[in-house]
Amino acid sequence: MNRLGSATSPYLRQHADNPVHWHQWDAEALAAARERDVPILLSIGYSACHWCHVMAHESFEDDATAASMNEKFVCIKVDREERPDLDAVYMNATVAMTGQGGWPMTCFLTPDAEPFYCGTYYPKVARGGMPSFGQVLEAISDTWKNRRDEVMEASAAVVAELRGGSSGLPSVDIDIDVPLLDHAVAAVLREEDRTYGGFGGAPKFPPSALLEGLLRAYERTGDTQILDAVDRTAQAMARGGIYDQLNGGFARYSVDPQWVIPHFEKMLYDNAMLLRAYGHLARRSGSALASKVAHETAQFLLTDLLTAEGCFASALDADTEGVEGSTYVWTPEQLVDVLGPDDGPWAAALFGVTRAGTFEEGASVLQLHHDPDDDARFERVRGLLRSVRAERPQPGRDDKVVAAWNGMAIVALAEVGAWLERSDWVDAAARCARYLLDRHVVDGRLRRASLGGAVGEAVGVLEDHAWLVTGLLALHQATGELEWLEHAQQLLDVAIAHFAVSDSAGGWFDTADDAEVLVTRPRDPIDGATPSGASSTAEALLTAAALSDPERSVRYGELAAETLRAATVVLARAPRSAGHWLTVAEASLRGPMQIAIVDPTGTSDLVGVTRTLAPGGAVIVVGQQDSLPLLADRPLVDGQPAAYVCRGFVCDRPVSTVTELRDLLVR
Repeated sequence: MNRLGSATSPYLRQHADNPVHWHQWDAEALAAARERDVPILLSIGYSACHWCHVMAHESFEDDATAASMNEKFVCIKVDREERPDLDAVYMNATVAMTGQGGWPMTCFLTPDAEPFYCGTYYPKVARGGMPSFGQVLEAISDTWKNRRDEVMEASAAVVAELRGGSSGLPSVDIDIDVPLLDHAVAAVLREEDRTYGGFGGAPKFPPSALLEGLLRAYERTGDTQILDAVDRTAQAMARGGIYDQLNGGFARYSVDPQWVIPHFEKMLYDNAMLLRAYGHLARRSGSALASKVAHETAQFLLTDLLTAEGCFASALDADTEGVEGSTYVWTPEQLVDVLGPDDGPWAAALFGVTRAGTFEEGASVLQLHHDPDDDARFERVRGLLRSVRAERPQPGRDDKVVAAWNGMAIVALAEVGAWLERSDWVDAAARCARYLLDRHVVDGRLRRASLGGAVGEAVGVLEDHAWLVTGLLALHQATGELEWLEHAQQLLDVAIAHFAVSDSAGGWFDTADDAEVLVTRPRDPIDGATPSGASSTAEALLTAAALSDPERSVRYGELAAETLRAATVVLARAPRSAGHWLTVAEASLRGPMQIAIVDPTGTSDLVGVTRTLAPGGAVIVVGQQDSLPLLADRPLVDGQPAAYVCRGFVCDRPVSTVTELRDLLVR
């Protein structure tokens, strides 16, 4: 019997009609494997994954293949976005066995959930040196029946390696200081692709957190080489096919080094982090392109990804009706059909649509190599193409609300919305935060995901707590409302109690101490497509320390310093994998900077100047004296609004003019 119909994951529901007798990951499934004395076939993927769909169509929808799976295995399907803890454990096993990982992930486990053979996609028919999925099933089943001792030896060795890898980072005697951060930035810049933008080769993923970290380094140093590198990458992505030139929003990655051909799925986490980075770049450089992208990315979140509950869906699919990218690509003839004989060729030249095509079958992904010479014509053309594209079949949407990724969206909308005075963005962030607090916090504990207002059973991991806390703190700053700070402190205290490594200062597990016991407890401090749970927690702690009352401030500040100190080895040895660590470390060097503006109306010019000039990571609060912890004992000056600027434990005298404040902020 297939048991996926009641799942709170759209990805699992996509497989509810498979002839495979899929289980969700639970005690019943593991018990069934022990009772039947068969291995577990664990398949991990996510809803927007192209090759997950391919393997499902080829194998999981095939009656003969399903019969073999059902006979020989207990089959478990997992959504990696709903259970990042399981994904982390078995991805590490897959990489250890094969040297690479990816999705779909296909792992064979003992009934005790210990992996003994792992891979990724297997075709239905053997090709390109890959065995067929059927051949793999037969070989694994035969080995289990006839060479059980080899299976148990292999699983024991893999588990030992996994447990050894979760012992944390090596201890080094390095401080978070200017030489370390200058070294990290210089190392990253040496790996820049100065021709096409970005860092490293294809496939190219948006270096979202790294861009934010580099912007903060530029603000500290004034080194224009850093800003130029950020701008090159930001421009290349914004003008490439990885960015939706008609509707805004970034795809997950580019398969080529020029950012032309995207893997078409659009993830919430990418777009939330990139909204933050492009908004910061526009604020710091005045780039019109960065400002345009920030506005369009926010609009993408608020339209294409907005759920009925007021939060944000996880992803748009890579495929449309089984065909990758078909919603988005165009031929010159199609442009002429839609736009006419004058605008059609003009648009083709502007968007890089050629007869040869840049994608498949002569179709092209839209790019924007240069700005249009006629803005009104450009917007008219975009509007017509959007309307026609909306009539095409559309990619599926994963409506699952993930706490961590929605926390990222709250951070971006609140931060950039406050700077741009877009109260609608801040209001949207507040609606989402309210939903997460009302639905995802159950009996005082945070849950990972919900669907259609129904919260799932999966408990929140470290990144869920960290990003929701940081989002609530961003709302506290944007609105001046105390309740957001109080909720943030409560969640942060829960995270400290349940995720901190008791015998390792500054260490964090990715799962709670009372979560399901897996073959190893995940603990990965390296930043990847999303920041690590540990680096995200460092930001939450550092920001909370700057905003809280003295007692909490000291405790949070000490934990933030310990967490950063424990990660200096990553900044020293692998800075490209430490983008968010760099982001937080740059803020920590400034204390972080704290700006408290005593202004009962919140309308003085001091507020706008502060939101424009304050460096990334600075905390900003506005309100009446004593209304917030950061405004305690801070009065008006001669009856006028005043700004109190502090760096760490050192404060300047309060100022009440824009000129004085500007001098303090840019010093």
